[in-house]
Amino acid sequence: MGGLSTKDRMFRQSTPSGIGVSKETSMSVQAGIWNFDGKPVDRKLLIDFSESLRQQGPDGESSYVGGSIGMLYRPFHTTAESRREEQPYVSRRGYVLTWDGRLDNRGQLIADLRSELEPEPTDVAIVAAAFDRWETDCFHRIVGDWAVAIWKPEKRELIFAIDYMAVRHIFYYLKRDRIWWSTDLAPLVLLSGDKFRIDDDYIAGYFTHDPDAHLTPYREIREVPPGQVVRIINGRAWVERYWRFSPKSRIRYKTDAEYEEHFRHVFRQSVQRRLRSDSPILAELSGGLDSSSIVCMADDILAEEGAQTPRLDTVSSYDKAEPNGDDWLYFPKVEGKRGRVGAHIDVGRLGSSPAPLEYSEFEPLPGYLGSGQPLEADRAAVVRNGGYRAVLSGIGGDEFTGGVPNPSALLGDLILQFKFLALARQLVAWSLVKRRPWVHLLGQALGDLLPTGVSQYVLKHAKIEPWIEKDFAKRTKFAKRLLDVDEHFGLWLPTRRSYIGGVLLMANRLAKWKSPVLASEEGRYPYLDQNFIEFILSIPTSQLLRPGERRSLMRRSLAGLVPKEILLRGTKQFGARTPIVAMEKNLEQLQTIFEMPLISSLGYVNRTQFFAALRAARNGKETHIVHLLRTISLEFWLRDLASRRLIHDVVGAPPLVTAASLQRQARSVT
Repeated sequence: MGGLSTKDRMFRQSTPSGIGVSKETSMSVQAGIWNFDGKPVDRKLLIDFSESLRQQGPDGESSYVGGSIGMLYRPFHTTAESRREEQPYVSRRGYVLTWDGRLDNRGQLIADLRSELEPEPTDVAIVAAAFDRWETDCFHRIVGDWAVAIWKPEKRELIFAIDYMAVRHIFYYLKRDRIWWSTDLAPLVLLSGDKFRIDDDYIAGYFTHDPDAHLTPYREIREVPPGQVVRIINGRAWVERYWRFSPKSRIRYKTDAEYEEHFRHVFRQSVQRRLRSDSPILAELSGGLDSSSIVCMADDILAEEGAQTPRLDTVSSYDKAEPNGDDWLYFPKVEGKRGRVGAHIDVGRLGSSPAPLEYSEFEPLPGYLGSGQPLEADRAAVVRNGGYRAVLSGIGGDEFTGGVPNPSALLGDLILQFKFLALARQLVAWSLVKRRPWVHLLGQALGDLLPTGVSQYVLKHAKIEPWIEKDFAKRTKFAKRLLDVDEHFGLWLPTRRSYIGGVLLMANRLAKWKSPVLASEEGRYPYLDQNFIEFILSIPTSQLLRPGERRSLMRRSLAGLVPKEILLRGTKQFGARTPIVAMEKNLEQLQTIFEMPLISSLGYVNRTQFFAALRAARNGKETHIVHLLRTISLEFWLRDLASRRLIHDVVGAPPLVTAASLQRQARSVT
């Protein structure tokens, strides 16, 4: 049973409007309202919701209204199957679904559910049939990037779930008398008419790694956690996990060649899944190992297995003025192999302008000072002009294939397993490669084995920046956040703790991921494929990381496919010149505004200590530039919220001074 009966729905279909301009990653979007007191849904409010999401879901709109509940869907089509979907979708058992996603294991699920599906089913029809049969137990069977909302009319129950890595999102605002939800956070904030309280735990996460995936900057609004289900029953939210990596999952082979063959299989499968598109696909190509491997594997798949997309093109950006910026020497190697030149963006020629200190439009999350708007505009033009809707990205490659050559967890395994002879050999080998005394490496490994409550006082990377207020740091367990994720790993070995912790940290990052500001696109991440990650977590870490052989398994496996120059390339260097220049160009405004910052009134930052760090960075002293930039960005984001009257008044806060008011004062003086 597909679609909605006339009795149970309000269905509005608008004229498709093509690719729009979006502030967020353009995936299909879903939203809804449920009034717990039984009051009919305000249809004007549902229309306002729809209009606020038009740019992210530009291919039409449809909605379901059943008394006190309304569900909205706006598509952004990237596959042929999605163009045949009619959502919201009603299953055979009468459940109403909105689905935003790409179902990667269609074949397997179709085989399991064949008797319950029509020929050539759409992704949403497959998911609906799976839920009809298995209820919430279906979610661990679904592989892909996805988010789903399901309404069970008879039981008056609402269910949300998203993929294991939070590539897709659902935010929800639960109040005593109703719940609102949306793929995008902004409408929940702007359309509610409410004022919000800033969540201190989110801010602490923002300063350290990334905020926990279920948090938003607003205490009252939450996000569906990755790999979990949220049930709304009787006005309350119940959260349960459907995906967790099993510590018993182990893959062991006798030879390196067998690991290499398995790596090639799961990586090829991951890239292949992300080539399903009825429009051209754009691949980011930096000349590093991650992006180059994706492009080379995609070309091989398209050549051997036929077209799954009309065309695969590349885009590369570079800056010859950036210290260590040598990408322009490497991405042409891949272009030469494929016999095609991609789009090039010379960041240095775009010029550098001071980063804006005010938001021209509302941003629901804190951003980052020093982002290159000219680069974003040029990249967006490439996306629009080429008709691309899906973009392949190498995010996750470094993190999960041994890109960070830190042997601490590997040494920790050997210590806990009492393999002291092997430990001695590894210490000597790593000491030569890292050019550090072996005793220092041993000390670091032992330190990482300490309980977090102890190691936060011992390890260097648990050091709190001096401008963070001590009371705030203590209240939010700041030092612990610098070391660990909020997860219990039991008796797992350090390497497994490290990698599964990396998965959780990546999910935290993606849960708040922002797309290029001016582009409308669906991001696809081959290195975050669920089966690929499960393979990486199941093999010995020594396959990924060996002394003097950074990313050993990946380089061995892709020899002959990726150009030799790329395989032999050292670690890419990421320059910090651009954000420092941006700070210098805005320094006078920064000094004026930070005389009375909101972040100090809220108890997050010591103004005097922050000024000292700002001056030190300007004078070339070693400073954690990312933490510094995040602090500056947070201040201007908070000021924007305050100017829009979206947050409760801050006790003791000074009159609001903005960059625009400073500019007006300067003009009046002259």
